[in-house]
Amino acid sequence: METSNKYAWIWEIKEEHLEEYINLHLNPWQEILEEHSKAGIKNYSIFQNGNQFFYCFECDDVETAFDYIAKSDACNRWNAITSKMVKGSFDFNEPDPIQPLREVFYLK
Repeated sequence: METSNKYAWIWEIKEEHLEEYINLHLNPWQEILEEHSKAGIKNYSIFQNGNQFFYCFECDDVETAFDYIAKSDACNRWNAITSKMVKGSFDFNEPDPIQPLREVFYLK
């Protein structure tokens, strides 16, 4: 099966941080947007279902992108805030901070 260059995962946000998490993403820091673009991440969307969030983006080289983000001061500041809000971690300096979902279907 041919695969895409899309990556997705799901996080659950702790109930007590839900409003703050949403507000951060409705008004993201400009430097975070720029750093993700420089890392090669594009067409990035986040969808909400209660306190469960579905993340999807495209990237030609996800390992390089995640390495770039792990070294970004701005992203590390953002991730220090958001990691406290999720059941899991956004810390790209940890091994496997995000567990991408397996793509089982792709229609080009």
